[in-house]
Amino acid sequence: MKDVKEIARLAKEASVALGSLDSAKKNLILTNIAKALREETDTILAANQEDINISISKGVPQSIIDRLSLNSTRIEDIAIGVEQVVVLEDPIGEVLSEWNNKDGLLIKKIRVPFGVVAMIYENRPNVTVDAAVLCLKTGNAAILRGSSSALNSNIAIIKVIQNVLADAGINPDAVQLITDPGHSATEELLHLRGLVDLVIPRGGASFIKSVVENSTVPVIETGAGICHVYAHSDANYQMTENIVLNAKTQRPSVCNALETLLVHKDWAKKYLSDLYNALSNRGVECRGCEQAICIVPEMKQATEKDWETEYLDYILAIKIVDNEEQAISHITKYGTKHSESIITESKEVANLFLRNIDAAAVYHNASTRFTDGFEFGLGAEIGISTQKLHARGPMGLKEMTSYKYCIFGNGQIRK
Repeated sequence: MKDVKEIARLAKEASVALGSLDSAKKNLILTNIAKALREETDTILAANQEDINISISKGVPQSIIDRLSLNSTRIEDIAIGVEQVVVLEDPIGEVLSEWNNKDGLLIKKIRVPFGVVAMIYENRPNVTVDAAVLCLKTGNAAILRGSSSALNSNIAIIKVIQNVLADAGINPDAVQLITDPGHSATEELLHLRGLVDLVIPRGGASFIKSVVENSTVPVIETGAGICHVYAHSDANYQMTENIVLNAKTQRPSVCNALETLLVHKDWAKKYLSDLYNALSNRGVECRGCEQAICIVPEMKQATEKDWETEYLDYILAIKIVDNEEQAISHITKYGTKHSESIITESKEVANLFLRNIDAAAVYHNASTRFTDGFEFGLGAEIGISTQKLHARGPMGLKEMTSYKYCIFGNGQIRK
């Protein structure tokens, strides 16, 4: 087993050649990765089943096992995702702007790779492919640190990718997996400034907070999603039910799923009981504030902790508010700057909400489940950035790059 520093050193070496590959070569590699994933489906699924069996024996919740689980359909979807990245325009080498200065120098601002990108994430093996593919397309070497619960799955996937790289004459160290399950391996990775250029964590809020506070390598925060939907007083009931059920139940274990529903007091009097029944019929446990319980006595009592919890499960916190200002205030206090939505027929109220909510994605009359690279037309994404510097929202190809200035002269010297 290679130690973490050696993995980073090898990745740094591999990144030099990787950054100079042309688009045709990179696209051929990605095409072959998609093909190889399909060919090795049985091998990957066998490894994934080992991980699932271990998780079941440990009593891991079903919602987490869902994030871990692969099947032939999911692998096919992953392969299709890789092919979608192939057809996207390669951002590397793009001239962002150019001009001549007063001394006649031609200055070009050109998009370039970061170099070595480390990805630290939990459970989902599909992230292993997404991260590797986005890094390869943008000329970045990838160091991947998945959770121990998906170790066998990730080893199988990385082997497929490295074999494709080797067959293409590319150093397979361009994509590596840290297999050491100890926390010390992650700690060491976070302190390899100079070998690692960027760290991207994906997981729960406490995990991301720990990475941000302990890393000496630059970090882009992603993932944690306490997402809200606010039903205004004039919200159409059927639209609200459709959006809430989709945002909460389509796939509750993901970061863009709904966690807290805010309801205007007038709307609640008319419709909250019906919405509660619709949610209960989908297996959702609702936890409400005192006002909500007065309308629906069967609802469980919400506590302060519920407003600040990312459940990733069939649990929904419900709070009644007097107006949109109270809804905005609640989201400002408890939101994670991921995805927020308002349901209203009023353009004035919608615009107030969109202007004042500080989040990566803010919706009017739509489900928060759309915060996704594919849904935004960006192709595969490496995560949802909830910060403001460099990248925000779904991180596609362009967000996986930096830039440099190339300056062309004919003998100029500074006076």
